[in-house]
Amino acid sequence: GSASNSEPGSAVAVGCARIDLRLRLESTALIEIEYIVKDKHGMERLRTADKKAADAYDKALEIADRLAQLLREDQVLPDLPNADLEELTIYLARNARNVERVLKGKEPEPTPPSGEREDHSEAATEQPAGDADSNVTELKRAK
Repeated sequence: GSASNSEPGSAVAVGCARIDLRLRLESTALIEIEYIVKDKHGMERLRTADKKAADAYDKALEIADRLAQLLREDQVLPDLPNADLEELTIYLARNARNVERVLKGKEPEPTPPSGEREDHSEAATEQPAGDADSNVTELKRAK
């Protein structure tokens, strides 16, 4: 990753795998931490202040890549557009617990209200990719 100076208003970015960590230091002594998850093509998929949510989403993207590879190699739905295959495999990866339950002949678990999923993939702090300033969650204000 890259790092810039720590003057007021500057950002420090640290990259690890497909997750970028950005710290923004403002002149009001505000420190914001933001995790940005990117897909294998470098396209931003998620912005969040929750490290667990970023890690869970990154893991789901890795699993989705493997599922897509398996489906393509086995010629399952060979005419399915790549975007649809990606959406399907990400869904399956993010809902692996219920997919496994269904494959075992069980009913899926009821979906908890938004923000209460165990894998934190739907955490309340999670934001779709977009404008960094509007998506960064304030974590702590220095006194």
